[in-house]
Amino acid sequence: RVPFSFTLKVNETAKSLNLFQSFLFKIGLRIRLFNFSLKLLSCFLYIVRVLLDDPTQGLGWSPIIWVNRSLPLWGLQVSVALISLFETLLLSYLSYKGNIWEQILRIPFLLEIINAVPFIITIFWPVLRNLFIPVFLNCWLAKHALENMINDLHRAIQRTQSAMFNQVLILISTLLCLIFTCICGIQHLERAGNRLTLFDSLYFCIVTFSTVGFGDVTPKIWPSKLLVVIMICVALVVLPIQFEQLAYLWMERQKSGGNYSRYRAQTEKHVVLCVSSLKIDLLMDFLNEFYAHPRLQDYYVVILCPTEMDAQVRRVLQIPMWSQRVIYLQGSALKDQDLLRAKMDDAEACFILSSRCEVDRTAADHQTILRAWAVKDFAPNCPLYVQILKPENKFHIKFADHVVCEEEFKYAMLALNCICPATSTLITLLVHTSRGQESQQSPEQWQKMYGRCSGNEVYHINLEESTFFAEYEGKSFTYASFHAHKKFGVCLIGVRKEDNKNILLNPGPRYIMSSTDICFYINITKEENSAFKKPEKHRKTHGSKLSYHGTSRLPVHSIIASMGTVAIDLQDTGCRTSSGPTLALPPEGGKEGRRPSIAPVLEVADSSSLQTCDLLSDQSEDETTPSDDEVSAGLEYAKGYPPYSPYIGSSPTFCHLLHEKVPFCCLRLDKGCQHNYYEDAKAYGFKNKLIIVAAETAGNGLYNFIVPLRAYYRPKKELNPIVLLLDNPPDMHFLDAICWFPMVYYMVGSIDNLDDLLRCGVTFAANMVVVDKESTMSAEEDYMADAKTIVNVQTLFRLFSSLSIITELTHPANMRFMQFRAKDCYSLALSKLEKKEREKGSNLAFMFRLPFAAGRVFSISMLDTLLYQSFVKDYMISITRLLLGLDTTPGSGFLCSMKITEEDLWIRTYARLYQKLCSSTGDIPIGVYRTEPQKLTTSE
Repeated sequence: RVPFSFTLKVNETAKSLNLFQSFLFKIGLRIRLFNFSLKLLSCFLYIVRVLLDDPTQGLGWSPIIWVNRSLPLWGLQVSVALISLFETLLLSYLSYKGNIWEQILRIPFLLEIINAVPFIITIFWPVLRNLFIPVFLNCWLAKHALENMINDLHRAIQRTQSAMFNQVLILISTLLCLIFTCICGIQHLERAGNRLTLFDSLYFCIVTFSTVGFGDVTPKIWPSKLLVVIMICVALVVLPIQFEQLAYLWMERQKSGGNYSRYRAQTEKHVVLCVSSLKIDLLMDFLNEFYAHPRLQDYYVVILCPTEMDAQVRRVLQIPMWSQRVIYLQGSALKDQDLLRAKMDDAEACFILSSRCEVDRTAADHQTILRAWAVKDFAPNCPLYVQILKPENKFHIKFADHVVCEEEFKYAMLALNCICPATSTLITLLVHTSRGQESQQSPEQWQKMYGRCSGNEVYHINLEESTFFAEYEGKSFTYASFHAHKKFGVCLIGVRKEDNKNILLNPGPRYIMSSTDICFYINITKEENSAFKKPEKHRKTHGSKLSYHGTSRLPVHSIIASMGTVAIDLQDTGCRTSSGPTLALPPEGGKEGRRPSIAPVLEVADSSSLQTCDLLSDQSEDETTPSDDEVSAGLEYAKGYPPYSPYIGSSPTFCHLLHEKVPFCCLRLDKGCQHNYYEDAKAYGFKNKLIIVAAETAGNGLYNFIVPLRAYYRPKKELNPIVLLLDNPPDMHFLDAICWFPMVYYMVGSIDNLDDLLRCGVTFAANMVVVDKESTMSAEEDYMADAKTIVNVQTLFRLFSSLSIITELTHPANMRFMQFRAKDCYSLALSKLEKKEREKGSNLAFMFRLPFAAGRVFSISMLDTLLYQSFVKDYMISITRLLLGLDTTPGSGFLCSMKITEEDLWIRTYARLYQKLCSSTGDIPIGVYRTEPQKLTTSE
C-alpha cells in the first residue's frame, strides 16, 4: 500500500505543478498583454498631442523644447506613465538576482525611465507641464513586449512557435519602429523649421528609405538632418542583420520543406510518399502513374524524405505542372513532428517505398518496417501501401492495406517468362497507364498495333450496372467472356462474388454469372468512359479494331510481342488432351481443303459433356497412367503442398513433389556423390531442355522461381530441369526447401566462367535467366550498376546466339544495351522512335525496344506502378499475384501458353481463336505472342 500511495502522491504533485506552471504562463501572458497595450496607448496619446498642437506659437528653437499639451491629455499621459513605471519597478524587483546594475542598465529600463519619470516630475513642478517628452520611443518597448507576449502565448498553449514566424515578426516590428521613430522625430524637430505635419513626415520617410528621394519635402534645420543620417545608419546596420537571419531561416525551410497546411489538409486531398532517398526516375514514375487517373488530378502529393532534395528533383519540382501539386518535406517518418508536418493523420494514403539500390537490402527492409510501424502508430486510419524487398520481412507488415514484395514478384515473373514468353512484358504493360496512342504515326504495322494495345488495362464493374455484361446474368462465365469480346471487344478475365474477397480468374463454364458479381475485364478504357454506337456501326468498328485481318502468314518483323496478344489465361484444371496445351484440328473437320467449323460456346455448360470431359481428362492424365519410360526413369511424382517453406508468409501452392526428399549431395550438379557420379548436365541426359538461373545468392525469393515451374497444373512431361548457378553456396534451410522438388539442382559458379556455363548445361538450355546481383545494384555513377551484367549477357549472346537469355536490370534505361548491335539500322530506328515517344510524355517509351517487347529483359522498377495503381484499383495486386502463381484460389485459373503452329492457321483471326478456346477447353485468351528469329550478321 505504501508504494502505491507514494506513487499516487508523486503523480498528483507533478500534475499540480504542471497546472501551476500553465497558470503562471497565462498570468504572465496577461501581464505582457497589458504592458503592450499601455505602450500602444502612450504612442496613440502622443499622436493625438501632435495633431492638437499648434507649432506656430513658438519662435526660434523653443518649439523643440516646449509643446502645447492640454490638461486632460496631460492627465492621461501622466496616468499611463505612473502605471508603466510602477509595473517596470515591480518586475525589476521580482527579477532581481543580486546585481542592481544589470537591472538598471538594460535598454528597456532606461527607455522606461526616459519616458515616465519626466511626467511624474511635472506633477510636482507645474511649470514643466508643457515640456517635450519623447513618448514615441515607447514603440520600442511595445516591440519588446510583443516578442515576449508571443513567446508566452506559445508556452501557454503548449505549442512550439515557428522560427520563421518569430523572425518575420521581429523584422516587421523593427521596421515599423524605425519608421515611426523617424516620422515622429522629423516632425518634432521641424517644428522649428518647415513645420511639417505627420503626413509630410511619413511621406518624407517612405521616400527616403526607399532611396527614391524626390526632394519636394526636405528637412530644413541641422538637428532634423542629423536625425535622418542617424536613422539611415541605424537602418543600414539593423535591417541587414534581420534580413540575413530571415534569409537563413528561409533557406533552411526550403531545404526541409516547411509544413503542409492543416487547412489545406482538411479541405483538399493529399497522399504522402515516404522514401529513404528520392531519385528522379522513381519520382517521375510515381507522378506519371498517380496523375494518369482523372479523379486524382486535384490531389496533392507530399514527399517525406530524410535527405536533401537533389538538383534534378529540384528542377523537376519547379515545373509549373508539378510545383502546384507536389510538396517536398525533409524529415523522417519516425518523428511524430515530421509526420505532423506532413499531416499524415489527414492523408488519403501513405506510400512507403524501400531503397532497392542499397547494398544491404535487409537493412533497407528494416527501415521500411519501422516507417510503416511509425505511420500506423501515428495515423492508424491512414491506408498504407508498402513496398518490401525481401519476402521473409513481409509478415512484419501484414497490417498494411497493400503490400508488394519485390523479390516475390520478380522471381515469379522471370519463371513464367521461361514457359509463357513475354509474361514480364504483359504484366508491365497492364500495370502501366497508357492511352494507347504510342507509335500511331509509325509506318510499321506491328508498332501501331502494339502501341494501341498497350493502352489495355484491367477494370472492374458490377454486373447489374454494366452494359457489357448485364445481359449475361444466369449464363456461364465462358459464354459471357466470349460474347462480350465478340460484341464489345472486351476481355472478361475474372469475377468476384459480392460476399467473397477472393477473385476468380476464369472460373470456367461451370460458373454461372450473378447480378451481384463484380466483373474484371481488360479493355482500352473502362466502360463508364465508353461511347456506345448502333449495333451495325459497332460491329464494323469491332471487326477492324479487335481482330487482325490477315492471310495464313502473319507479317512479323524481328522479335515482336504485342500486348492484347501475349498469353492465355486458363481455367483451373479444365479439359486437357494427351498432347498437352496445343491447338489442333477437330476430328470432324470435313473434307480436306474445307475450313473446319468451330463449335458454339454454350450459355450453360452441359452436365453430360462436362462429365465426359472430366472422364477424358482423367484417362489422359499423365500422372494416372505413367508410361514405361517414366516408370523406368523413376518419374513417379506426388502432388501436394511443399512440406518446408524457407520463410514465413509464403502462400501454399499445390505442386509436383518427390515422394522422398533428395539428399543434399545429390542436389549439387557438378559434383558426384555416393548416389550418382554425374558431374555435368550432359551426363544426366535430361529429356527436356534446362532452365538455368544465374544469381549471386540463393535468397528466399528464389523459392518463388521454382514454385510456378513445379505447380500441379503444369504437365509432368513438360517439366524443365532447373539449374541454379550461384556465386555463393546456398544455405541449408534453402536446400531443405528445394530438395522436395523434382529436377532442381544447383552448382557454384559464375557466368563469367565459360567452363561453369558448359558444366551447368548452357548448350542444352531452353532459357537462361540472369538475375541482377545485389552487390552491384549501387554505383557511383547513375545507371552504371548494370555495366557488368550487360557485358556478361552480351558475351553469352555472342557465344550462344540460339540461347534465350532473360535478364534483370536495375535501371530500365539500360535495356537499350541488351543484344546491342552497333550497325543494326532497325535498332537505331527504334531508338529514334523511343526518343519521340519520350518527348510526347509517354510512360512506356521503352516498350518498343526489341528485348523488352520480346520479354528478354526486365527491371523490377517497372512494377513500382503496380503499387501506385492499387490506390485506384485495389484489386490489381491480387490479380497480378494470381496471374503469376504467387497465390492460388480454389476454382481460379492460371496463366499458361499454347503454341500455334501452321496447322492452326485455319482459325485465321483472334476472334475465332477466342471462340475455339472457349468452346473446346473453356480457356480465355488474353493475347498472342508473335516472334521471328533475328539472325546475327557476320559483320557484327
